Amino acid sequence: MALLPFQLHDYPITLTLSCYLLSCAVIFFTDRFALPKRERRANPSPFGRTQDVIDVLARLPVIALVFAGFFAGSWRPLYAAAGTMSFFIIFTGISRAKFKFIREPLIFSDIALVVDVFKYKTIFYASSLNVVFWTVAFLYVFGVSGLYMYFEPAILPDRGKAFWILVMLGIAYGPWLLLFYGPVNRPTAALVQRLLKVLDVKMNTVRFGTFGSVVFRFIIWLGVRREKIVADLSKIVRAAVQDLIGDDGSPLIVVWQSESFIDMRHFGVDTLKLPTLDRLRREAVQWGRLSSVFEGGYTLRTEFAVISGLVPDDIHVDASYPYLRASHYADVVWPGKLKRAGWNTHFIHPYDRTFFLRHKAMPQLGFSKLTMLDGFDHRPERDGPYVSDEKLAAKVIDASEKLPEDESGFIFVASMANHGPWEPGRVGDLTNPVDIYLAILEQSDAALNTLSEHLDKLDRPVWLVFYGDHAPLLKSFADPFPDPRTDYLIVPLAKAKRSSHKPAEPSSVEAWNLIEALLNHANLRKDTLR
Repeated sequence: MALLPFQLHDYPITLTLSCYLLSCAVIFFTDRFALPKRERRANPSPFGRTQDVIDVLARLPVIALVFAGFFAGSWRPLYAAAGTMSFFIIFTGISRAKFKFIREPLIFSDIALVVDVFKYKTIFYASSLNVVFWTVAFLYVFGVSGLYMYFEPAILPDRGKAFWILVMLGIAYGPWLLLFYGPVNRPTAALVQRLLKVLDVKMNTVRFGTFGSVVFRFIIWLGVRREKIVADLSKIVRAAVQDLIGDDGSPLIVVWQSESFIDMRHFGVDTLKLPTLDRLRREAVQWGRLSSVFEGGYTLRTEFAVISGLVPDDIHVDASYPYLRASHYADVVWPGKLKRAGWNTHFIHPYDRTFFLRHKAMPQLGFSKLTMLDGFDHRPERDGPYVSDEKLAAKVIDASEKLPEDESGFIFVASMANHGPWEPGRVGDLTNPVDIYLAILEQSDAALNTLSEHLDKLDRPVWLVFYGDHAPLLKSFADPFPDPRTDYLIVPLAKAKRSSHKPAEPSSVEAWNLIEALLNHANLRKDTLR
């Protein structure tokens, strides 16, 4: 006859071990649902069967620590098993939802965005996180926990209760705390790097499950020192030995990053009219398609690639959220080099200054002035969810006029007007997301015309760079986009124009090479050492 639950607790060690093994079995089974089957097949481990066994064993201590956490707070093995399984399954479900949305599984840096997800639900398409969601979540967590606490007896020994509680708390939480201690973290990070071998998020998720991949990449992130990052980058970018100079005309560079901008005529949408883009292509010294860093989201990745000139693969795990420790790159990014060369550097972004930690990151990256949402007269109930490109262009024009005549200037602009969701009410009576998106593209084109015409009248050399940060999350049109490359152009204006200019042929460029291409065209670079 099978043992009843109260009889099982007469064998606490056996019961606890059995519950842990049951948790492992369920987690190993459910972890594979973090990615669709086709993605798992496309991202297998290439390291052989021996490594597969090592990968399995490496996941056991991660599960054990989560199990220990639930156990330390309850001393109930069945509850610890249920909590552990729920914990991992929730991570797997979130990873699958994220992948379905933007084709990337959950990564460690997403944890840093949790507060932003709840604070800016619209921009993250998380409007379902409403009162109903929280009611169900709280009922599940506290309701189920209460039932376990009531029906399942604790196995805490009667003698030395305080001692055993402290021991269990140390076992459960001590290893997590030690990860923040350098002498422990650095060798642990080196060991984990040898285990992972490659920082491929899809492959890592297949090999270690969602939460295992998150933990291992976090350990590596903690263990990578600034000195190593700068040393590695110095081999790739001669950042420390490059200077930038202006000429007697004190040039102005304006880089406009246009939110979700892509010329839909590439995909047969012949009703779209973008006369300014067409004109500037004819005037450009370079234009074409831009290979952005991510499709459909994570503007900061393309943004950082452009302003830093760094290849994402060269900055380790920082590539997913480089603004978490932007100070590591202060010595090598373009705004910092321009500022040290005496340029006036200005970052303009009409959104909350704390979003993506830009209020901390941008000054560290070399921007001497920030103009964010609080610098605009914007009321959502009157103006819509985002500041229009027309108002943004006016702000850029104002900044260009205030730039002293004897100072060179670098203005980086990150627009918001075309961010999704493209819902009814955004543009007149339009209700179809694609129609709304196209209408806002045309508004962006008109704002670009206003800006370019003003810049062209300035009494100094002016260089305008315009590009889209990523393809839109426009699933009603395409999912994924047939070609996720966006559009870019580099245009000389005002005194930077050349009388012998001839229209350039289109060419492709990577986001991290965009500003370097501009500086080469403008002849604004010199190597002080070679």
